[in-house]
Amino acid sequence: MKFGSPYRLVLMLALLAPLCLGVPVAADTPPVLLLLQQVDGYPHTKQIAFAEREVVDHEVGLGAIQKVRGEWHFKHSERLSGTLTSYTWLVGNGFSAAEVMARMLDAVASLEGASELFSCDGRACGRAVQWANRVFGERVLFGREDLQQYRVYSLQGSSSGRLLAYSAERTADRQYLHVEWLHVVPQ
Repeated sequence: MKFGSPYRLVLMLALLAPLCLGVPVAADTPPVLLLLQQVDGYPHTKQIAFAEREVVDHEVGLGAIQKVRGEWHFKHSERLSGTLTSYTWLVGNGFSAAEVMARMLDAVASLEGASELFSCDGRACGRAVQWANRVFGERVLFGREDLQQYRVYSLQGSSSGRLLAYSAERTADRQYLHVEWLHVVPQ
């Protein structure tokens, strides 16, 4: 893997070190949540929102958001119930939200049972304002449509669920990463 600067190497090490070094954690903490906690502790991210709640029939977008007959819908989606944990970070110090998201998702993809269900970039994702307000309920995520990115991963195993990641860039100094982990309740 080629890194553009020493800072990028530090970012990757900061994201992966706890998973590789066996940092003590609760036995039932899903590996993906450990990874998100590491992003939360990274010095170039500032957590601006965190929430955890139970959801029933939560809609996970598996396609672009589009307007059909005057109503906004995903091209494809699935509805799941479980515990939804969401983080929103402001990314700074010369790092882009897309870069932090890519490094985080590299680590997610290496987890056992992880598979990408959907990805889109730029205008192919649909209207950025709809992602920010309707999908995630975080108006700070509204940014340039050509720079938005969205990914959905399925994680199977002892802790099954969906990981949703969305990066938005408003300006060089206002870049945001929003991640949701939906721990699915077995049915």
